[in-house]
Amino acid sequence: MEKSITISDTVKENMGGEYAIVNGLKIYYEVHGEGEPLILLHGGVGASEMFEPLLPALAKTHKVIPVHLQAHGHTSDTNRPLRFESMADDIAGLLKHLDLEHADILGYSLGGGVALQTAIRHPEIVHKLVLISTPFKRHGFYPEVLEGMAQVGPESAKFMSQSPLYQLYPDVNWAELFTKLGNLLRQEYDWSEGAAALRPPLMLIYADADAISTAHVLEFFGLLGGGRRDAGMDGSLRPAGRLAVLPGMTHYDVLTYPDLASIVTSFLELPMPKAE
Repeated sequence: MEKSITISDTVKENMGGEYAIVNGLKIYYEVHGEGEPLILLHGGVGASEMFEPLLPALAKTHKVIPVHLQAHGHTSDTNRPLRFESMADDIAGLLKHLDLEHADILGYSLGGGVALQTAIRHPEIVHKLVLISTPFKRHGFYPEVLEGMAQVGPESAKFMSQSPLYQLYPDVNWAELFTKLGNLLRQEYDWSEGAAALRPPLMLIYADADAISTAHVLEFFGLLGGGRRDAGMDGSLRPAGRLAVLPGMTHYDVLTYPDLASIVTSFLELPMPKAE
């Protein structure tokens, strides 16, 4: 499905990254390393600093491109609401701007939702997909997590002045971000149909004490053909999708797992499956 995307020239900055004007947004991105492109999409409120534990290792084998999503980090906001679908179109536009026919995409939490929607809406540009702590429907989160999401709003921003993010991203309108983020988190969604029809090879990664229920993790893996039968002695009957559950981690520290980078790169370096 072709989506409307507008792009313009890159604007270079002195903070280690660059900007591209895509869909009316001044989107900030960085480039680290050489190799096949790997887009990193961060979780809510923060930005690319979330991937500091992974970047050095990932950049040894890939051209790693952390992107700041709408209203986050160094990326501007606009008068549109925060929606997974529109941010996915931003990522598609950024790849077009960068003259990339396709890229691997890794998304965490909020960024995982954007990554998943990118693969659903623009499957032709996604080479491989890695989703970390990401549900395919809103009610994949535990009820108490949904209760917390329901409380997110402008009042949530009043403590940001005490956060390191306040100094790191001085141009963020925190009250506006939390208002839009709260509105997004209260939107119902169920992408099971699109997830089950995904074309790019997909790896799911969760903490063993995640904010997403174990039942939902298994349901998601089931949509990818997992958990249905033995893979056979030679592994030839294993599902196309992959699942990793990281011990001793939570939704909030899963990116610090010591072997996470090697788990991700091992998946990305697998041969692409033969077209049927």
